[in-house]
Amino acid sequence: MSTRVSNTAARSRGGLHPAWIVAAVAFVALVGAAAFRSVPGVLMAPLHDEFGWSHGTIGAAVSVNVLLYGLISPFAAALMDRFGIRRVVACALVLVAAGAGLTVFMTQAWQLMVTWGLLVGVGVGSMSMPFVATITGRWFVKQRGLVTGVLTAAGAAGQLVFLPLVAALANDHGWRAPSLVVAGLALAVVPLVWFFIRDYPGDMGVTAYGAEPGSTVGVRNPAPGGALRALTVLGTIVRKPVFWLLAGGFAICGMSTNGLIGTHFVSAAHDHGMPATTAAGLLALIGVFDVAGTIASGWFTDRVDSRYLLVAYYSLRGLSLLILPALFAPDVEPSMWAFVIFYGLDWIATVPPTVALCRAHFGDDGPVAFGWIFASHQVGAAIAAFGAGVIRDVQGSYTLAWYIAGGLCALAAVLSLSIRRAPAAV
Repeated sequence: MSTRVSNTAARSRGGLHPAWIVAAVAFVALVGAAAFRSVPGVLMAPLHDEFGWSHGTIGAAVSVNVLLYGLISPFAAALMDRFGIRRVVACALVLVAAGAGLTVFMTQAWQLMVTWGLLVGVGVGSMSMPFVATITGRWFVKQRGLVTGVLTAAGAAGQLVFLPLVAALANDHGWRAPSLVVAGLALAVVPLVWFFIRDYPGDMGVTAYGAEPGSTVGVRNPAPGGALRALTVLGTIVRKPVFWLLAGGFAICGMSTNGLIGTHFVSAAHDHGMPATTAAGLLALIGVFDVAGTIASGWFTDRVDSRYLLVAYYSLRGLSLLILPALFAPDVEPSMWAFVIFYGLDWIATVPPTVALCRAHFGDDGPVAFGWIFASHQVGAAIAAFGAGVIRDVQGSYTLAWYIAGGLCALAAVLSLSIRRAPAAV
């Protein structure tokens, strides 16, 4: 008898398709990974006060983190094909715990580069957006866009919702307390990943959710050589113009989100007299609205041309960033509340349509291709994290950084509009 059974049979045995359990644990891991990566942005002021390191120096460490977060992604996606999701994600969590825990012993800037930059960057990079593409590509046929949106929202929300907790811990107990909390949380997630995530639906005797019996979606097909496959896929996709259009737009996406807002919003608000805890709360609220915006984006991705969604998202984001410098004040005015809601709905809404375009244009190589495109996202974020810090050190404010980001978002909209419709079959 075949080891795979229909979705109907699977539901009749337990009432819930295993794909939803896998997605739920992936959600928890992604919330944690994003929260782990975001901590240095909140600790910028405490580190500056204790060690005297400049904003540019601390921003450089964050740049290493976000750069590795992106560059490791395609290799992690390929290694998941080779060695399995559980092994890769469990090892990544251990790396995060090591990097976060060792920061309490650091006394020099290069040690920040090694811990939060190298170790945490590689760890969270192994649980980044290509992880989402791998889970949804293997476990879902129906509701794939919606699940992509939910898991993407987990990453953004985790990064932002934990910020008030981190800021409060740093304010009450010093910056070392949140570092130790991150290390403990990372280790706590390891058993969940190991016991509840399976690599393929066939490992549990089912087909992917929404797939017909006999479908090849989610069937185990080990790929030869993880790192080699990542490089082979890169050599193929760079010959297609759609790759450069998607990568260029996504690099700007990274600049205008993780690199700029995620790293420097709290510091910029503090420059205008706003308490750091209040600014972190606003950033957390952006994450709350991002959950709704990204899930909605996944729903739209199942129904609307993904190219047009990207044009709308980048255009609206650019407009919001252009007006942001006029909204900062010691107190939270209604106009800032409006920005938080508007920007939050758009924060990572670009991911579901970008994943869908990768799947449409690159076929089975879609998750690895998205890994490389996501790497461009993090390259952009790294440039912005460092560049905005330098602008702040030289000019005494972040105003120019906001204007540059707004203009680049307009360019991303043009790049997205230039993408051609995918062929009928890849």
